[in-house]
Amino acid sequence: MNGRVLRIELRRSVAPWAGALVLGTSLAFLYLVNAAWWNGTTAWTAQWTSMALWTRALLFYLWPLAVGLGALQGLRDHRSKMSELLTTTPRPAWHRAAALAGTTAVTLASAFALLVLVGGVQVLAHPDYTHLGWLPISLVGALFLVAGAVLGMGAGRALPSVLTPPALAMGAFVFTALLNSTLGRTQTTTAEGFDITEPNQVSLLSPAVGEVRNVLVTLSASVHVGQTIWLLGMAATGFALLVAATPRTRLIALTPVLAGAALALLVLPSDPRRMYVVDKAAAEPVCDGPVCVTRTHQARLADLAGPGKDALRLLHGALGGQAPVSVREDTAVLPDGSTPQWSRETVLLDFDDDIVAAAKGEELTRALIAKGMVPGCTPVGWTSVGGDLYAQTVAAGWVLGDLKALPGTLPAGLRREVDAETRPVWKELKALPRAEQLSRINAMRAAALSCEGDAFEALNGGASR
Repeated sequence: MNGRVLRIELRRSVAPWAGALVLGTSLAFLYLVNAAWWNGTTAWTAQWTSMALWTRALLFYLWPLAVGLGALQGLRDHRSKMSELLTTTPRPAWHRAAALAGTTAVTLASAFALLVLVGGVQVLAHPDYTHLGWLPISLVGALFLVAGAVLGMGAGRALPSVLTPPALAMGAFVFTALLNSTLGRTQTTTAEGFDITEPNQVSLLSPAVGEVRNVLVTLSASVHVGQTIWLLGMAATGFALLVAATPRTRLIALTPVLAGAALALLVLPSDPRRMYVVDKAAAEPVCDGPVCVTRTHQARLADLAGPGKDALRLLHGALGGQAPVSVREDTAVLPDGSTPQWSRETVLLDFDDDIVAAAKGEELTRALIAKGMVPGCTPVGWTSVGGDLYAQTVAAGWVLGDLKALPGTLPAGLRREVDAETRPVWKELKALPRAEQLSRINAMRAAALSCEGDAFEALNGGASR
C-alpha cells in the first residue's frame, strides 16, 4: 500500500476518527481520573514497565471499541451499495481488503504508540532504571487493537447489518469482562485459610492486564508468545472474512482464530507465578554498605542510606546481638491473601508502605525502626489499622526514648485513637525493669516476625485489651 492509496483510504474511511477516539479517550481517562495509576512507585509515569502495563490495562475498553469501529468500517461497501460493482472489477479482492485493513491498522497502532510516547516522555524525566523489557508489552497491546479492528471489519463484511457494530462491541466488552472475572479467575485457598482468586490460563486471552501492584513485576516471555499467536489467528480470520464471498468460505475463515486460540493455550503458562514474574534485572540490589535498594529505585538510595544506617545503629543499641544488620528493599512477590514472610536479620522495606512513603530524614529513621521491630502481618493485598500499628508505635518509641505518631496519612481522629491505645502501654513498659522490658520486646518481635500471635498484646504482658 503506497502513500497515495493510504491518503485516499484515510479520507474515505473512519480510520482517522478511530485513532483519534482511541488516543483521546485514553488520555482523558488517565488524566481526568485520579486512580491507582497516579499513586506510588507503580504510577504510569514513574517506570517503564508500569507505564506499559497501565496503558495495556486500558485495552479493557479500548479493544471492544476497536472491534466495533472495525465492524463499522467493514460495512462501508454495503452502505454505499457497491458490493456487486466491486466484484466485477479486475482488481483482486485481497487488494481492496489489504488497503482497508492496512489503513485502520496503521491508524490504531499509531494512536496507541502516541499514548505510549506520552507516558514514555514523562518516565524519561526521572529514569531510575532504563531498559527495553517493557517494549513487548506495548507491542502486543498495539497488536490487540489491530487484530480486533480487522476481526471487526471481517465480521461487518460477513454480517452487513446496522446492528453489527454495536453488537460486536458489546460482545467484545462482555468477553473481556468475563476473562477478567469469572472465566479468567480460579478460586484457591491460601495456606493461611484465606479464599482468594488468581488468574488462570484463559485470562491471558484477554487484551487487558491486571492492576499494577508491584513495580518489579512484568509479563513473562511465554505470555507474549502465546498472545501473539492468538492475535495473528484473530487477524487472519478477520482478513479472510473480508475477502470471503460465500457462506462456505466464511466458515473456513474461522479456522485461524480457533487454531490460534488452541495453540496459544498450549504456549501460555498455567501457573499464575509464571504469568506475572519478577524482572530479575530490575530487582538487582544496589547498596551503600548495609543499606540496599533495587536497580529500579537506585536514585532513592542516597536519601535512604543515612536514615537506614542510623536505624540499624539504634536497633543494635537497643537489642544488641538480636538486632537486624541490614536494610533491604523487599523484592518478594507473594499471592494476594498470603501472610508476609520476614527476616530477623534484615529490615525489609517497601517504598509504597504508608509509613515509609510519608517519611524523610529523622522520620524515615523512626519508620525503619518501626518496620524492623514489627514488620506487619496484614495479608498481602489487604489493608488494616490496629494491633500492628500500635505495636510499631510503641516499639519505635521504646528504641528512641519518646512516643510519637509514626509518619503516614492517618486522619486526626485515628491518630488520637492510636495515641490513646499506645500511650498507656508505652508508659507501663518504660516503668518496668530493663530485663522485663527486653522480655516483652523479644516476645513482641517473636510474634511479629512469625505472624503468630498478637505483637501488641505481647507488649502489654499478654493481657487482653
